This record gives sequence, C-alpha cells and structure tokens, in this order.
Amino acid sequence: MASTKTILFPEIENVINTLNLESISDKRKVVLQSLVDFIQGKASNQQEIRLNLICTHNSRRSHLSQVWAQTAAAHYGVKNVFCYSGGTEATAMFPMAAKTLVKQGFQIKTIALGNNPVYAIKYAENEHPVIGFSKTFDDDFNPQSEFAAILTCSSADKGCPFIAGAEVRIPITFEDPKAFDNTPQQAKKYEERSLQIATEMFYVFSQIKQ
Repeated sequence: MASTKTILFPEIENVINTLNLESISDKRKVVLQSLVDFIQGKASNQQEIRLNLICTHNSRRSHLSQVWAQTAAAHYGVKNVFCYSGGTEATAMFPMAAKTLVKQGFQIKTIALGNNPVYAIKYAENEHPVIGFSKTFDDDFNPQSEFAAILTCSSADKGCPFIAGAEVRIPITFEDPKAFDNTPQQAKKYEERSLQIATEMFYVFSQIKQ
C-alpha cells in the first residue's frame, strides 16, 4: 500500500521546491549512502527508524539536521521515523538557528524559557512537533539503543569514536555557520547551511523504496 504524504506548511513546500538534489556531488552521495542503507534496511523490515543527529554543542547543525530529516521523512511518506539530536555537551539551541527555520516556514513555539530554552518546531498542522533543546547525545530524552548516530560536525566525529547503543555510526559533517556570528553575513550563511542540510536530507529520503 502506498504511503500517504504529509501535507507540510505551504512556506516549507516553497522552500522544498527550490532544493536541487542534482546539485549533490557524487563524492557527497557516497558519504550519504550509509544513511540511505540504514534507513532502507529498517524500512524494508517495517522497523522503527531512529536517527540521532550529533554535534559538539547541540546548538546549530544538529538541530537543523534533526528538523530537516524529520520533515523529509514526512514529505516522502517514510513511516516510523523518529529524529533526535544531541551533543558532546549541552549548551542551548542558538537563536539564529531557530530564526532561520522560522524564515523557511517552520512554526516554532517556545515551551520553556531559561538558559536552555525548549522549542516545539512544527512542519505540518497534524504532525507531532520536533522538540528542540540542547542535550548530550546520551540524554534520557534520546534513544539508548537501536539508532543510527549521525555525526554532523568534525569535532564531534573526532571526539566520539564510540557511541554506546548505536547500531551504526555515520559521519555526515557540515561546515559550522557559527564562523559568521556577529558578521553582516550571519543570516545568509545560516540560511545557506540550512538549505544544504535540507537538500541532503531530502536526497537521502528520496532514495528510500517502500
């Protein structure tokens, strides 16, 4: 039976329509293939697909990756996908990461304030929001076994040679937009990084046969 595609917010659909999956290089597709294989294996066996996107501070790239992976799964109708994020240390989701997602069509509600705010990030009216806040990758909020650990930054990749409970460890690293904080290019660079992550996550889920 064909999967029913989730109806995403129109503003997000507009962004998706600008993504060029053909722009991904063959070299990068090789990097992404391990994630395709993990998801395909789980989908083929009708098992739950748990992805833990990991970066050093769980503040920027890991959140963008978590949100876009969950959105891509919904867009392509890949069921039983649960995306998480974490860091080697907990800090806070950086405000510009949240602002970038809002600009790209996500609806974000702050559900707890403080030094480490908690956000509900919605991509569709009838889907459960992604819960965004900074935490370590092994936090109780995240899965403890039967998940793929996806390292989204090189320092986390080097700093986490072993991740307990992970079935596979997949480095898919992105350049850090933090390098442009407090510069005139900040918003533009965050948007570029978010779109790169979106393009690659949509490519991954576009490869899944159901």
